[in-house]
Amino acid sequence: MKEPGLDGRHRDKDGTIELKKGNALNKNLSHPVKGFSPLAKVETMRKKTGQKSIAGIRKIAARKRP
Repeated sequence: MKEPGLDGRHRDKDGTIELKKGNALNKNLSHPVKGFSPLAKVETMRKKTGQKSIAGIRKIAARKRP
């Protein structure tokens, strides 16, 4: 297994950073995304925003809030 990168995040075998699983609920994230229901799945939030990362989802959700 390869050594972890400087950021210490878990990586797949090909070296890409592993994404959060799509079945995780918003309420179970360390910092839930505002603007989405606590029972919304990460997969649903990705489809609605068009982003893959949680940080990207948060940016889009922050722009859409009044």
